[in-house]
Amino acid sequence: MTTDVRADLYPSRGAAEMTTPRQGPVIWSAPGAPGPIAAKDLQSFEHDGFLAIDQLVTPDEVAGYRAELDRLVADPLVRADERSIIEPKTQSVRSVFEVHKLSEVFARLVRDERVVGRARQILGSDVYVHQSRINVKPGFGASGFYWHSDFETWHAEDGLPNMRAVSVSIALTENLDTNGGLMIMPGSHKSFVGCAGETPKDNYKKSLQMQDAGIPSDEVLTAMADRHGIKLFTGKAGSATWFDCNAMHGSGDNITPYARSNVFIVFNSVDNTAQEPFAAPVRRPDFIGARDFTPVK
Repeated sequence: MTTDVRADLYPSRGAAEMTTPRQGPVIWSAPGAPGPIAAKDLQSFEHDGFLAIDQLVTPDEVAGYRAELDRLVADPLVRADERSIIEPKTQSVRSVFEVHKLSEVFARLVRDERVVGRARQILGSDVYVHQSRINVKPGFGASGFYWHSDFETWHAEDGLPNMRAVSVSIALTENLDTNGGLMIMPGSHKSFVGCAGETPKDNYKKSLQMQDAGIPSDEVLTAMADRHGIKLFTGKAGSATWFDCNAMHGSGDNITPYARSNVFIVFNSVDNTAQEPFAAPVRRPDFIGARDFTPVK
């Protein structure tokens, strides 16, 4: 699908908050198109905006990914790289971006048909990696992320024109109901919340540690929670949660002793490639919002 660069279907970061109905489908593939997701699960994703899988990768595979995560986090060169985000309170590594380019282990995971095949099926096309990262949410004080729609940022600051992207979070540690797990408002992906306020220059430097710009008001969030409810995701290491780019989601602080680590991959359709930002003075760096649109093969 080609979008006129002049058409902003989802206005945001203006003088006032506004809600826009979703333009376009949630599932972009034709009915009955082949793929690893069963028809009933695709229907559930279309309705709720997410799909949880009890075991996407095996325990042995999880051990390999955990070892690679530990290696990357312990590497002084990786820590010093701009792609690493440091936890303000503890000075420990919080996230490492573009991990599929830093690590062949995670590059293979991106190409794994269990992963990319589901993305192609949801988005109805070849896909490329818009963003990848490992998240290390250590115990005893790792901060969470406030409620937001990823698409709001990817549209405003990266220039994605349409809601034709999907994320997968693969758990590398157990996701408990106490260690800052992912929360999503089911069905919230059907409405776009255009947030008030301009995008600060170099906003990404702050937002990767604590989201500020692109946050809905308390009143809108309350109304959405009353309408949709809130789903908290738990599961063993190796489980995965797929969620639509516009799903309203967030996570709490982790004050338990138990880390919550995961690998996070965003796939975008090759027919929805990034343009210039719709509501920001400059693009974010490529390691956060990719400008390499090479399809995953």
